[in-house]
Amino acid sequence: MTAYLDWAATAIPDPEIYRRAAEKAAEAWANPSSQHREGKKAAESLENARRLCASVLGVPPETVFFTSGGTEADQIPLLSLLRRPAPGSAVISAIEHPAVRNQAEVLKKFGWTILPVNPDADGFITPEAVLAAIREDTAFAAVMCVNNETGAIQPVEEIAAALKTLGKRRIHFHTDAVQAAGMFPRTPETAGIHSMAFSGHKLGAPRGCGLLYCSPKPDPFLSGGGQEKGVRPGTENLAGAWAMAFALEKTARWFADPEQKAGAEDKAAFLFRKLTAIPGVTSIPPSRRERSGNFSPFLFQFTNAMFPGEVLVRMLSDAGICISTGSACSAKKKARPVLQAMKTGAKDAQNAFRVSTGIRTTQEEIEFLAGTLSDILR
Repeated sequence: MTAYLDWAATAIPDPEIYRRAAEKAAEAWANPSSQHREGKKAAESLENARRLCASVLGVPPETVFFTSGGTEADQIPLLSLLRRPAPGSAVISAIEHPAVRNQAEVLKKFGWTILPVNPDADGFITPEAVLAAIREDTAFAAVMCVNNETGAIQPVEEIAAALKTLGKRRIHFHTDAVQAAGMFPRTPETAGIHSMAFSGHKLGAPRGCGLLYCSPKPDPFLSGGGQEKGVRPGTENLAGAWAMAFALEKTARWFADPEQKAGAEDKAAFLFRKLTAIPGVTSIPPSRRERSGNFSPFLFQFTNAMFPGEVLVRMLSDAGICISTGSACSAKKKARPVLQAMKTGAKDAQNAFRVSTGIRTTQEEIEFLAGTLSDILR
């Protein structure tokens, strides 16, 4: 038997999404910028994909921009800061994905000041902590929606509401919703969230497609042929746009089904119960319980008393089980900045491992992981 429990790195491909997106691209194969009839057909198909995404997100279509993935969607709003007449400061939470955290470090080279906000011991960024970090010259704030290491669902709507209390001092608030699946805020414009990033391959679509919601339209740092209203130049990937749209639509429909949602929560409770029953295995944070509404039911961080996380990952891989130590985008680096920011003990951080599930994860896979892990740690 094998078990794939690394859905936070990438979801198992959804054949229906691949097929439908390929069909759409084959029907409208021309360059959407071309002025002839085939080009106009492709342009209309692209706008239909945009309208579908906008409908799912509850936003106007003109605020939706297709990208090459979550990283680019995260970085477009950040890079737009470089178009401002003078540098200022940006509030960046210490739990951000490297796509945001490392790009923010680049801004320092252009005179920007990065104001970090640390989480509490459970991995949550509070509105009070964000407000406390803000200065007179703060123009941007970023707090992710669901943390990709711990699964902690951040109070982004409360943070947005807190930023609104600053009155005329308009601060652009960005949230990385790549790991949020069906847990991202609906109607972000009303909530006061100015931009959100999504990635197709986390939802069963192919790699290489993403989406940025942004209102108002960002002032792009990169220039080119004017595609995506100038925000993301380059000939549009129609197959990717439709794959992103179908993935968003299917995910939203799945989460809208009470039975599916309850089933995911039951599966999460089962996984948590089975793994924490193994001697030496504890949750990060330790306060998490088998049914915690403020954590994603698909993403867990544990630690163990015996092996470094990367060693455990290799041992489980040899047994046919795929898990990870954390973000696949920083897997080759041993530092764990999110756990460090949470003040997790050095050994617990070194021995940490991430288990992430998806809509097709079975109870048998979870039992296989629990049994194998128990044998390894015996």
